[in-house]
Amino acid sequence: MNTVRAVLFDRDGTLVADVPYNGDPGRVRLLPGAAEAVALARSHGLATAVVSNQSGIGRGLLTAGQVRRVNERADALLGGVDAWLFCPHAPDTGCDCRKPRPGLVLDAAARLGVDPARCLVIGDIAADVLAAHAAGARGVLVPNAATAPGEVARFADLSAPDVLTAVRTALAPARPPRPAASGRGTR
Repeated sequence: MNTVRAVLFDRDGTLVADVPYNGDPGRVRLLPGAAEAVALARSHGLATAVVSNQSGIGRGLLTAGQVRRVNERADALLGGVDAWLFCPHAPDTGCDCRKPRPGLVLDAAARLGVDPARCLVIGDIAADVLAAHAAGARGVLVPNAATAPGEVARFADLSAPDVLTAVRTALAPARPPRPAASGRGTR
């Protein structure tokens, strides 16, 4: 039985090419498999959301309106996501919504009406997986060229090669445990 009821995606480096502090919808480019991953989750009746740190707002490098326009463009390219949430704070503010803290994951789960324990969070850095764990959700790392090697090693058993594989794996039926060998032969 599959217990996942919602998939929460990180935005930059997971669904779209990471353009630092992007405020221009024209620069949004989906990563391979992103639209298919969202469509697959939705076709299985799963709620979907994007949870993203956007510290450029807190740093004064872009506005919340620019982030919303980038999100709207990404949403159109992805075929529609149920909710978009972002943390606008700079890293040093100590807010509860900035990943690796659980705030965005908890807020997304509440907005979608899903228990956080039934959410899967997919992202490209340790903060995404740690936010999932802090919220009681499951996290999967989808490393890319910008993912720190230490993070790749740390979460090797909680990783997938791409976002589509991460969703496919989450949707696969759980395999029953194999019986332990008794050490006795059968004749």
